[in-house]
Amino acid sequence: MTLSVCVLYSCYTRGESLIRTARLCKAIRLIEIDKTGRRGRKALIIIPAYNEADSIGEVISSIRTTVDDADIVVINDGSTDDTAAVVRDLNTTVISHPCNMGIGATMQTGYRYAASRQYQIAIQVDADGQHPPDEINRVIQPLREGTTDVAIGSRFIGENTYTPSTARKIGILIFARVISFILGKRFTDTTSGFRAANREVIKFYAAYYPEDYPEVEALILLHKAGFTITELPVTMKIRSGGTSSITSCRAIYYMIKVLLAIFIDLIKKVER
Repeated sequence: MTLSVCVLYSCYTRGESLIRTARLCKAIRLIEIDKTGRRGRKALIIIPAYNEADSIGEVISSIRTTVDDADIVVINDGSTDDTAAVVRDLNTTVISHPCNMGIGATMQTGYRYAASRQYQIAIQVDADGQHPPDEINRVIQPLREGTTDVAIGSRFIGENTYTPSTARKIGILIFARVISFILGKRFTDTTSGFRAANREVIKFYAAYYPEDYPEVEALILLHKAGFTITELPVTMKIRSGGTSSITSCRAIYYMIKVLLAIFIDLIKKVER
């Protein structure tokens, strides 16, 4: 099944970033869906992708051999390589942004798709191969049991060999301490993108999702909205292709920006 999206922005906001302008603009979406599309499925796997043609094919194939009763949608965030073509060749749904809009906008597109098609669970899986498909069922299980609203796969619970760079390690530690203090509960891997959300959280994310690097900030918003969050141990791999967008210098910028966003969120009114 394939999905093509053409977005025509009808306004331009002077002085605003492209992402902000795109979000403010009234969009005309021309959507074409084949007749095999089904609504109301149990789970949707959302794969955000930007220039991941080298790895995304293997990721999709691995998911299909290990996960039952789940659909896949790839949100192609304006890739300049063959990411969209690889996905289409695998007969997988792909929604393409007209330009690179960032991980926040990319994931919100995925959650809006999940909300519109009434999925009960949505799982974020990276396109670079770091999130093993055989761990997906483990992340989903607490939601199936109804014990939590959001489940996060942590690289730092139990026995794990994952070793981040020094800059990443410092950022992960600081975020974990800050989030644990604010939420009153211990968290170890607040930057993990390997997470699952139930139906209520899907609707919440569809209405609002943080920009840029949203994983940490989203936890504050979920907490203020009264949702429950659970971490569980998973094993993650190194990238199987592509290049990470977070360099050492960008990691420092990211840390400062997210910390500021967290404190702003603390005084922001959040409605569920």
